[in-house]
Amino acid sequence: MEKLRPDLAVIARHVAPGSRVLDVGCGDGALMAALRSQDCDVRGIEIDGALVEQCVARGLSVVQGDADRDLAFYPDGGFDVAILSQTLQTAARPDRMLAELLRVGRRAFVSFPNFAYWRTRLALLTQGRMPVTRALPVSWYETTNIHHMTIKDFEVLAGDLGVKLRRRWYFTGDRRRGNGSANWRAENALYEIERN
Repeated sequence: MEKLRPDLAVIARHVAPGSRVLDVGCGDGALMAALRSQDCDVRGIEIDGALVEQCVARGLSVVQGDADRDLAFYPDGGFDVAILSQTLQTAARPDRMLAELLRVGRRAFVSFPNFAYWRTRLALLTQGRMPVTRALPVSWYETTNIHHMTIKDFEVLAGDLGVKLRRRWYFTGDRRRGNGSANWRAENALYEIERN
């Protein structure tokens, strides 16, 4: 089995075998393949046609679609777990995306880049330009990121939506970070959430 990105590895460890899973923005299907090996019934939705082809070539059940629109076609509570990995910041309306995610899944995992990471802040301060970093590897005009949020922004949004934050993990590169000062010390964040 291939090595998973740190947030995906944590998700794989916390999804019970046999779960029905929807991976929204599933990319190349690496997490789906790992969950399938745990006897999960995994479905995916991905906007990029080339990535959908890669998933299908691996024998994964993936449809091409835009989660901003197409999650509405999935049934209420149709999945035990819904996953939104490195995709929330690309959604037209992240608030609606979270609501839809928790409508179709009984619980969810959401990961995203933290735009308040200290190296990002420093690059912006010293260079006066949107930085290109390990977590944000392309220039501002090439990125699919349309909402630049921080860990604090996500937590406020979750509170506004009445979303319960069950667990949280923070990462810088391949290393896990502690919770203290995560808003400026972590490149990426992962939350397990559910409806209150």
